[in-house]
Amino acid sequence: MNLQPCKRMKRKMLLLAAIIGCLAFGRATAATATGDSLRADEQRRFDYYFLESIRQKGQGKLDAAFDLLQHCLSIQPRSAAALYELAQYYVYLKQDSLAVSTMEQAHAYAPDNYWYAQGLANLYQQQGSTDKTIALLEEMTRQFPDKLDPLYNLLDLYSRTQAYDQELDALDRLEQRTGKTEELTMEKFRIYLRKKDHKHAFREIESLVKEYPMDTRYQVILGDAYLQNGRKKEAYNLYRQVLDTEPDNAMALYSLANYYQETGQDERYRQQIDTLLMNRRVPSETKLLVMRQLIVENEQAGTDSTRITRLFDRILQQEPDDTQLPLLYVQYLYAKNKQQQALPVLQHVLDTDPTNTAARMTLLGEAIRTENTADVRRLCEGGIVASPERPEFYLYLAIAYNQEERYADVIDLCRKALKQAAEGTKKEVLSDFLTIMGDAHYALKQPSQAYAAYDSALVYYPDNIPALNNYAYYLSLERRDLDRAEEMSYKTIKAEPENPTYLDTYAWILFEKGRYDEARIYIDNALLSEQKDAISAGIVEHAGDIYYMTGDTERALAFWQKAQTMGINNETLKRKISKKKYIPYDNHEDGEKATNAAHPAQP
Repeated sequence: MNLQPCKRMKRKMLLLAAIIGCLAFGRATAATATGDSLRADEQRRFDYYFLESIRQKGQGKLDAAFDLLQHCLSIQPRSAAALYELAQYYVYLKQDSLAVSTMEQAHAYAPDNYWYAQGLANLYQQQGSTDKTIALLEEMTRQFPDKLDPLYNLLDLYSRTQAYDQELDALDRLEQRTGKTEELTMEKFRIYLRKKDHKHAFREIESLVKEYPMDTRYQVILGDAYLQNGRKKEAYNLYRQVLDTEPDNAMALYSLANYYQETGQDERYRQQIDTLLMNRRVPSETKLLVMRQLIVENEQAGTDSTRITRLFDRILQQEPDDTQLPLLYVQYLYAKNKQQQALPVLQHVLDTDPTNTAARMTLLGEAIRTENTADVRRLCEGGIVASPERPEFYLYLAIAYNQEERYADVIDLCRKALKQAAEGTKKEVLSDFLTIMGDAHYALKQPSQAYAAYDSALVYYPDNIPALNNYAYYLSLERRDLDRAEEMSYKTIKAEPENPTYLDTYAWILFEKGRYDEARIYIDNALLSEQKDAISAGIVEHAGDIYYMTGDTERALAFWQKAQTMGINNETLKRKISKKKYIPYDNHEDGEKATNAAHPAQP
């Protein structure tokens, strides 16, 4: 026989267990909070309405929950639990005085309940009743000695009110419970200094040194305290004492450098800084701190960057495996507009840590800016190995392969990228991969696969302008679906009305549809575009074709001749020039292919 309860029965059992627990809590609260005893039937009614108010609150039905709590108090006016819950509603309703008085009643009826006391202290503090807050928190420190929050709250209040003696007393009590710590000691040190009680201030840190004689860190801290307060000789003696036993102590080395700077010994200060930075045993974090300080000092002094760059270069030679300091060096070089000088440092970081995406992306951005396809390929191929989850490396590598006419590799790479794409990858990115796949398929004379890829790209992102342009242009080359091609192309010129490539596509579709006068308007706009670098030989040749069909043979011939000088040297164009008439391409491989404009934004 199966004794396992069904899911519905199991939920009922869990709910019943919760109800029994809440009822037990309610009875215990009522008994301990008030000292009053209710009749059994009254207790059942109270428990029912109290539990129901909690349930209604959980469902967001606050009005009903509020009324039920009022009913609970009509049964048991001294219920601390009901009063505490009711106070929360008054807070929500911004009835501050009612919230405070109700919470005071809850605390009065259940003085041993820590949370009621804490809630009242919070309300007092929100009301700005500092004296009441302090009095209650002091009472709580005595009543709940195992709780540390009241002491921490007191410390904050005493600090705000500059009640230094009370703050020191609270710190002493906290120290008795948690033991002597550096944080507490230093806080007492700072308070004594604010009181101008230097004797007790230094005694605090000296006690830390005595308690932990083997920890030289506290000796350095004491030396720093001496240095900051004019006791320079004592500070120097402590630093030397530490360095005599621990010559590579980073804290002491750094503090001694500060001593030399404070006492105006500039040459010794520079020597000490060099000693620290060239010490292999000094942690990288300390060197970072020192270099940041030196950069600030250098900027404030208005001196050139030579010393800083030399120090960085020396550190990198000595610490070739470090990656934090080179990144700081890169930031500094960029701040000084020395981007080219930063590139080998970034490459050093990447060689040391191939997973450093920030360094790789910065180098990739520079490679894209300078149109260095080989570097783009190298960085992206390494990026895919080091960080296969990053789609940008696949995308830029696909563009690089496309520019190198490695069309089969483009398709394979895009398929891998789409398979690798994590859930949540932007639809625009997926659409870009499919657009590049479409371009590659068309280049491989696979138009049906190309159009399928473009269709998928536009399903993901209907406003993918490069996909719309290339799809429309290839349809126009095949003289098919020209109405759809016109519709897609029109979207591109609405989005980018100054883009000569998109204007040329639209003009050519109109040409293929026999609307020559309209085509001429758009090809003229393409030729007049301020984006001169984007005006290709193919656009100029199209201008000649369109001008010929509008009856301007002389201008058409001039455009064809200019297209030839710009690099188009096929037989069809030669025949156009020699015969001075438009001749359509029988094989569109002789014409200029559409520009792959599916380049994403640079990193």
